[in-house]
Amino acid sequence: MTARKILRYQIRDIIRNRWVLGYGAVLLLLTETLFRLGGDGSRVVLSLLNVVLIFIPLVAITFGTLYFYSSREFIELLLAQPVGRPAMFTGLWVGLTLPLILALGLGLGLPFLLHAGATPAPAHALPLLLGIGALLTSAGTALAFLIALRFEDRARGFGAALLVWLMAAVVYDGVVLLLVALLGQYPLEMPLLVLTLFNPLDLGRVALLMELDITALMGYTGAVFQRFLGSSLGLGLATAALTLWTAVPLGFGLRRFVRRDF
Repeated sequence: MTARKILRYQIRDIIRNRWVLGYGAVLLLLTETLFRLGGDGSRVVLSLLNVVLIFIPLVAITFGTLYFYSSREFIELLLAQPVGRPAMFTGLWVGLTLPLILALGLGLGLPFLLHAGATPAPAHALPLLLGIGALLTSAGTALAFLIALRFEDRARGFGAALLVWLMAAVVYDGVVLLLVALLGQYPLEMPLLVLTLFNPLDLGRVALLMELDITALMGYTGAVFQRFLGSSLGLGLATAALTLWTAVPLGFGLRRFVRRDF
């Protein structure tokens, strides 16, 4: 049995999962509602920013964590077969991530295609929105696997997943504002630029807003990116950092998976 066979099984299983179908349906309904409320393509993209930056990572990290725990018996069954653990881990992760990205693409993309003639969006807006959403989904599921491998207990693992999301979505911005308030007399631009790299949600927000050229919504960290790096270099750095947010947790997760005694 190879990673490709595991991947095919995983994709068929996940696509039929009612939670994934519901996830895609919610995104589809939300996007279609925004169009029907009178928004044009550009306004709908802006309205979907919080969905991409908050809701999508939450779904990826929580669903990924719970799915790994629920797949425990399946993993133990595969371990009894002549299949390498790296191939198994890769098949499990890709088989979970691809259907979530597909649900994201269909949920957000179909309404834009249906309304393309009447309310077109900027040509680069939708691909960028979907691309950042896919990167955040990949990072979320990679972190989910790492968390599930770190905590044996399902409740503790799920709690840790929620805590990670809460830290990135809520606590981080509060910490940045506190640092600016307390240390405003010092040059904080470069330290905050570095701190931004440690928050995938903020990286996604900065990348989207810089490319859409919405200076007023960038916030302090986005303004720092724009000032020191410019739009093109800033977008490239943010995208590279988001890719690392997938690769690094996957590397640590694979290491724990290979060494773990199931």
